[in-house]
Amino acid sequence: MDLTAIGFVETTTPQHIMLIRLGIAAILGGVIGFEREQHAAAGLRTHILIAVAACLYTLLTFEIFHLSDVVESGRSDPIRAIEAVTAGIAFLGAGAIFRSGLTVQGLTTGAGMWLAGAVGVAAALGYYGIGLAVAILAVVVLALMRRFTQASVPVDDKRSDDR
Repeated sequence: MDLTAIGFVETTTPQHIMLIRLGIAAILGGVIGFEREQHAAAGLRTHILIAVAACLYTLLTFEIFHLSDVVESGRSDPIRAIEAVTAGIAFLGAGAIFRSGLTVQGLTTGAGMWLAGAVGVAAALGYYGIGLAVAILAVVVLALMRRFTQASVPVDDKRSDDR
């Protein structure tokens, strides 16, 4: 069966590799989101979707970049697409942040969402080790540092950045 007849497009990156990268982005976004699930409104599903979306946008950007007419024209800049992904995630993260009096809530969730997007970009580019290391570092920072910061705040002044 000729798949090009139904619109299938050959890619420069093999499609099974793209699927592996999307899966890795989902797993690594889930690692970050799992910790957030217990302490924030934007948890497991949100972080997985952000990481996968960032991965997909990055994969598509580099596929578009490798189209012959785009490369030959010299008008392509794949970094701009990654900047757009970053701006989109920042917009989502900003929506998770709100202020009530002297308390700011959601800041850590917004940062986690932004980081999940970066992990998705790393997975898209094939930097699995870096993505995994950053996801683990994020969980260490989120889980262990919470204990440290809660222990250092007087009991009558405890505030959570993500409730």
